[in-house]
Formats: sequence, C-alpha cells, structure tokens
Amino acid sequence: MAAGYAAALAAGGVLFAYTKAFFTSPLHREDPHALPVGEQYINERGRMLALIEELEQIPFEPVTIRSRDGLKLYGRYYHVREGAPVQIQVHGYRGSALRDFCGGSKLAREMGMNILLVDQRAHGGSGGRTITFGIRERWDCLSWAEYAAERFGDVDIYLVGVSMGAASVLMASELDLPENVAGIIADCPFSSPEAIIAKVCREDLHLPQSLAMAFVYAAAAMPGGFGLRAASVVEAVSRTHIPVLLIHGEDDRFVPCGMSREIYAACQSRKTLETFPGAGHGLSYIVDEARYAEAVEKFVKECSTSAAGRRERQANLKGACL
Repeated sequence: MAAGYAAALAAGGVLFAYTKAFFTSPLHREDPHALPVGEQYINERGRMLALIEELEQIPFEPVTIRSRDGLKLYGRYYHVREGAPVQIQVHGYRGSALRDFCGGSKLAREMGMNILLVDQRAHGGSGGRTITFGIRERWDCLSWAEYAAERFGDVDIYLVGVSMGAASVLMASELDLPENVAGIIADCPFSSPEAIIAKVCREDLHLPQSLAMAFVYAAAAMPGGFGLRAASVVEAVSRTHIPVLLIHGEDDRFVPCGMSREIYAACQSRKTLETFPGAGHGLSYIVDEARYAEAVEKFVKECSTSAAGRRERQANLKGACL
C-alpha cells in the first residue's frame, strides 16, 4: 500500500509540474492587454498599452503554416514596403505577440521592414498544448524562415525574439536556415531551458532545486514528450555562423542579464551585446527607445552589407561552375 501511495504521489507531482511549466489550454490564451505583474511594469503600463493599441489598429494579413509535427502555426503579416527585409518576430513564454512586440514592431515599421509577427505553438492562434521552452519552437522558427524565403524571395530575413522567443531563435541558429537569414536579434534570452526552469524553482518559487527538477524532467518527458536537455542556447550559438545581436536589461529579475553574457561568450559568429541599465525583463526598448533603435539599426546595416557580399560570392561561385 505504501508503494502504491508513493507512486500516486509521484504521478501527481509530475502532472502538477507539467501543468504549471508546460501545459496551456486552447481555451485560455493570453490577453495582449494583460501585462506582467510587478513594479517595473506598473511604471510603464501607460506606454505599453498605448503601443499595443496602436499595433491593434494596423491592418495585417493572417498567415498560417504547418509545423514539422503537424501543428497549425499562425502569424500576422504587416506589409510596409515591397522588396524590404523581413523580420520574423517571436514572443515569449505564455506571452502575446501583440504585447511582447508592441515596441519591436513599431521600430521595424519605422526602419521600413516588413513583419511576420508569429504566435508560438500553444499560444494565441497557433495549435498545440505543450510549451517546450524553445526545444520544438526552434524548428517552428525554421519553418517560418523557410516560408518567408519562399514567399519573399531574395530579401534579408531577421529572426527576432523576446525572452523564450529569443531563446527559440538562438537555438534555431544552428539549424539549416535559408541562406538569406542575415541576422538574429535576441532580447533577454535564457541560456538553456534547463537553466531558466532551475532558476525559477530555486529563486522565484523557493523550492528544493534537485527535487523540483526531478519532477520537471519527468513532466517534460511524459506527458510533454520531449527532453528538457535536447537543446541549449549556449550550445547552439557555439556552432552558428549567423551574426547575433544580444539585448538585455540589467535589472531583469526573471532572466538574469548574466545569461546573455554567457551566450555572448559562447557565440562563435559575429556578435554584439547591448545591456540597458535599469531595464527589467523585456523592457529595454521601453526604458531607452533611442538607444535600442540605434543598436538595432546599426546591427541591421552591418548584416545587410554582409548579406549582400555573401550573395555576390555565391553568385560568382555559381557562375564559375557554369
């Protein structure tokens, strides 16, 4: 009887961990107007809500594609200029595309870039019930990049992410992305799914880390169906050739700024790290819009030059083979 009780207790713990960390119901998806709690967001509430409302008024084209495992993935395409570079914008954990990119989409429009604002799997209009902290989402980023390359042709593509979205695009950086993916912009990424969940268990929930993580690993594997250690941002960037811009608020109380420094140290491609004093999680644009815009514009200009040179070299190679 004691063994049966212990097994039931363990099963209950695994199910609880899955529900809290990974599961999301299609009947309950995030309201873009629901801002995170905490003083850092209260202070910026008016500015963020104004940006969200501005974005909601802009016409867009609904777009759907299929993930590699058969889920419907939903996005919004905002056309700014014919033949312009395209930003694929990827929101964060239990977030909303409209909320998390209310500032980033404004900046992209001001830069004359077209936008694919996507809902991650298990969020918004996309299918799925399991959030995998970028492990499966990285393949969705690849699918969106392939869609953009096929639809828009030979234009520069930028993968842009916030929080878990930033981790997703960085983990996608080692995959076989289309050649015209010119750069990756990652705002407040975590270093690995395992590391951020362990940090939350230890520092935010004040749980015994080893015990809590045992349930989390089991919950990811079953019923989640994935391995929590199957991918890592730090490992992915150590193998990428794509230029990376890292952005992080120095007062980030959810994803420590040190995680971006760890990613920067591991990255083997051309890389830039910009940290913003006083900025909380995902708030660097809100805290210092001018400096944020300057950093992104400089990075895009450098990547555009590199991408043009790469295409010219590829064309020369093809010509030499004819």
